[in-house]
Amino acid sequence: MRFAFTYPIISHPCDPELVSPHGVATIARAAEAAGFDGMGFTDHPAPTQRWLDAGGHDSLDPFVAMGFAAAQTQTIRFIPNVVVLPYRNPFVVAKSGATLDLLSGGRFTLAVGVGYLKGEFAALGVDFEERAALVEESLDVIRAIWSGDDVSFEGRHFRARGITAHPRPVTEPHPPIWIGGNTGRARQRVATRGDGWAPFPAPAGLASTARTAELSSLEALGAGIADLKRRCDDAQRDFSAVDICFSNLVGGRLGYDDFDAGAYLDGLGRLADLGVTWVQVAVPGDSLAQAVDAIGEFGESVIRKR
Repeated sequence: MRFAFTYPIISHPCDPELVSPHGVATIARAAEAAGFDGMGFTDHPAPTQRWLDAGGHDSLDPFVAMGFAAAQTQTIRFIPNVVVLPYRNPFVVAKSGATLDLLSGGRFTLAVGVGYLKGEFAALGVDFEERAALVEESLDVIRAIWSGDDVSFEGRHFRARGITAHPRPVTEPHPPIWIGGNTGRARQRVATRGDGWAPFPAPAGLASTARTAELSSLEALGAGIADLKRRCDDAQRDFSAVDICFSNLVGGRLGYDDFDAGAYLDGLGRLADLGVTWVQVAVPGDSLAQAVDAIGEFGESVIRKR
């Protein structure tokens, strides 16, 4: 079982220290010292004011922020949560990812999603209704350009002839690709194009807002994992090599009075029994000091005792 977290920019406006060079470096180093295996950033280049006012949050560019944090650390892996793949040309994503993997010494996982904010798609000039097709075509481009030379591609959205993009990633055959989302279509992408599945807890209201399937219990997660295994078997993929990342639904809120490390550890056992290999930890973000304290607490009470 390995542990990752999303950099705790959780509000608008956020604590200014959290979006400072000192803040990013401090949290990255604290997480590595605490024993975290991965960290990442969200992807919202053009959020609407309406979304921010309704509970959205500020953000840093994920590739720039991961590159900065990589320079402050030695071992922690960088796993965005998640890159909204339709927002970017896949050749640009491939170059950014290859550069990050190279300069971090092979510490990059590309985690992607289809996105859900119509206003953001409109601002970026991307057809919202084409987002699923864009993801699948983009994944084919990225895998090809990361692992081959003189690449030609003829798709509905992207066409290229004779492309060779060096330097390549140092990870062989390429950095892992995780697919975010709770739907059967997301799991099908894992089976045919991915190396990991990264669903997220979503009760009915959140699932509707995020335009994904409800997933609010271990029973539902188990059913999703069983479905993923069937899809991997059908695609002749080795299911045991696929990572599954999810949140622990018990143990309270890290950084607050209701956090119960014993209950959290028990919950990890249930997740492991289902086949979860990575746990996404919710780090609080009311302030830089709170985040650093919570990361240290998690290292002492969970990571070192599991």
